Amino acid sequence: MAEIPFILPDGGHKACPASEGLSLMELALQNSVPGIVAECNGAAACGTCHVIMDDALIEVLDPISDHENDMLDFTNAPREPGSRLSCQIRVDGRLNGAVVRVASEM
Repeated sequence: MAEIPFILPDGGHKACPASEGLSLMELALQNSVPGIVAECNGAAACGTCHVIMDDALIEVLDPISDHENDMLDFTNAPREPGSRLSCQIRVDGRLNGAVVRVASEM
């Protein structure tokens, strides 16, 4: 896996070299991706690492947990069908070709 591109709220892009085993949130923080704040440092307690995954990826990722699902209801950005907390998604081979869209705040 070479890199994971993040689409920023302003339409810009930031490609991040992927490191398997990290969460998408950790990858974003290591690469200073705008819009990924991670106030709770990956504890799925704040929703400040909200991203939107493509439908095709949602089908191959681990299912969303009830806790993550509940937290997404309290994020500042509108929830979309592919909404996930990036702290709950590990970088692995399933993300080959992934494009991750950073949610924009309301």
